Amino acid sequence: MRRALLSVSDKTGIVEFAQDLIAHHFEIVSTGGTQTALNAAGIAVTPIEDVTHFPEMLDGRVKTLNPRVFGGILARREDPDHLQTLADHDITPIDLVCVNLYPFAETISDPEVTLAAAVEQIDIGGPSLIRAAAKNYRDVLVVCDVADYDQVVLALDGHSDDMRFRKHLAAKVFHHTAHYDAVIANYLTDEAKPDTLTLTYQRKQALRYGENPQQTATFYADCQPAPFSIAAAKQLHGKPLSFNNIKDADAALGLIREFSTQPTVVALKHMNPCGIGSDTILERAWDKCYAADSMSIFGGIIVLNRPVNFATATKMHQLFLEIIIAPAFDDDAYDLLAKKKNLRLMTVDFTTAQAPEADEIISIRGGLLRQERDDVRDDPANFQTVSHAQPTSEQLDAIAFGLKAIKFVKSNAILVNTSDQTLGVGPGQMNRIDAVKIAVGKAEVKPNFDQAVLVSDAFFPMDDCVKYAAEHGIKVIAEPGGSIRDKDSIAMADSLGVALVFTGNRHFRH
Repeated sequence: MRRALLSVSDKTGIVEFAQDLIAHHFEIVSTGGTQTALNAAGIAVTPIEDVTHFPEMLDGRVKTLNPRVFGGILARREDPDHLQTLADHDITPIDLVCVNLYPFAETISDPEVTLAAAVEQIDIGGPSLIRAAAKNYRDVLVVCDVADYDQVVLALDGHSDDMRFRKHLAAKVFHHTAHYDAVIANYLTDEAKPDTLTLTYQRKQALRYGENPQQTATFYADCQPAPFSIAAAKQLHGKPLSFNNIKDADAALGLIREFSTQPTVVALKHMNPCGIGSDTILERAWDKCYAADSMSIFGGIIVLNRPVNFATATKMHQLFLEIIIAPAFDDDAYDLLAKKKNLRLMTVDFTTAQAPEADEIISIRGGLLRQERDDVRDDPANFQTVSHAQPTSEQLDAIAFGLKAIKFVKSNAILVNTSDQTLGVGPGQMNRIDAVKIAVGKAEVKPNFDQAVLVSDAFFPMDDCVKYAAEHGIKVIAEPGGSIRDKDSIAMADSLGVALVFTGNRHFRH
C-alpha cells in the first residue's frame, strides 16, 4: 500500500480526493484540521503523530518537520542505501504529498490585519513538504493546487503519472512557493529600494497576439491587483481584450484619475489622449471630448468617471469604439451599448482611484526600470509668470487642466486646451517645434481657440515655439522653465505680448 500525506488549508474537494486516493490503495496520513475534516466524512486517517512519534506543538507551528516525514519523502527509491536507511529507522516511504499553504495573501488583504496576525499565516512546514516532494518528483507525486485533484486522479486511473506529468507538478510547486515567498518578502520589506526586487504575477488570460499578429502575448496580473486597475476591472460585455486594448485602457485609467471633481470623459488612442472634456453634466463632458478630435476618437478607448446614462450612451452608440470604462452603466444605457456585440463594456472601482499607486515598472532588455509615478499635482499658486503680460485666473485654471493631461501625452508633448477641454494634442515628436505645430494646427480650427492656452511637458530649448504659437493666436503659454535659453523665450513672449508661465515641473512621458 502506498502512503499519501494530506495537509491542506483550503479544504475544497479534499474529502473526494482522499476517497479517490483510497480507491487507488493509498493509506492517508493527515494533520490537524485536515484530519478532522476527513474523519468527519468517515475516512480513516493515520494521524501525523503516529508517524513522527511526536505531538503537534507550539500551537501547531511544528507538526510535520520531522525526519520520519521528510525521510519518507526524500528517499530515492532506486538508491539501495536510501532504502536501507528507511528500513533501519522504520520509516515508511511517502508516495504522494498534497499540501496547500496558509492563506497569507488573503490575510494581508485585510487593511486592519496586524503584523502579528499576518506573521502567524506564514507557512513553514507546508512549503518544506511540497518542496521536498517536488525535489523527489521521480518517486513522489506532489499536489499544491485544488484544481489539480481531478487530473491527478485521472493520471492514476490511466497509469499515466509519468515523469513528464510529475515534473509538471513539481515545477508548479516551485512557482507556487516562489510566489508565496515573494508576497511575504514584499509585505515585510520596509525599504523603498531593496537590494533584491522580487516580483510575482499570476496569469490572467492568454491573448490572441501581442502588439502585432506575429507576436505571442499573455496578460499577467498582480496577485492582489489594485481595485482601480484594468487587472481588477469587470468586463460586462464584448469580446476579450487585446494586448493593445490593455495598454491603452491602463493609460486611460491613469489619465482619468487626474480628474475627479467634475464629470470627465477621456478618449485615448495609441497611448495618447485624443480628447478630454469636463463639465457639470456628463453628456456635455462627452460632447467636449468628442469635439476635441472627432476623427481620432474613432476606434478609441473611452473612460468616464461617472456612471453612464442613456443620453451619453446614445451619443457614444453612434461611433465605433473599442472599449468604454466607467464606474457603472445605467440599465437602459447598458442595453443600448450592448447591442454592439464586440464593444467591450467594463466597470472599475472609482472609489479607490485617488489611493496611492504602486511604482511603475518597465521592462528593458536584461533588466527592469522602477520609478515612482508622476503623481505631482501642479498648483497654480506655485506658478511663476515671467513675462510682462499676465494670465487671468481662468487661464491659470486652463494651465492646471492641461498639466493634468500632458503627463499622459508621449514626449515631446504639447497640448492646447481650455479650462475644460483639449483642443489640440501634439504627441511624441523628436523636436518640440513640430509638436507645437501639430497641436496648434489641430486647435486653431476649433470654435473656442481664442480661450485656449498652450502647455508644454518640458522647457523650450529655443524661442521658436513661443514665436510660432503667438503668431497663430496663442495668448498664454506654460512650460516648466529651466533651459539655459529661458531668457530668449521670455524676450520673445514680451515682444509678442504673450503671457509666459513657468510651472516648475517637467512631465516627460517616454
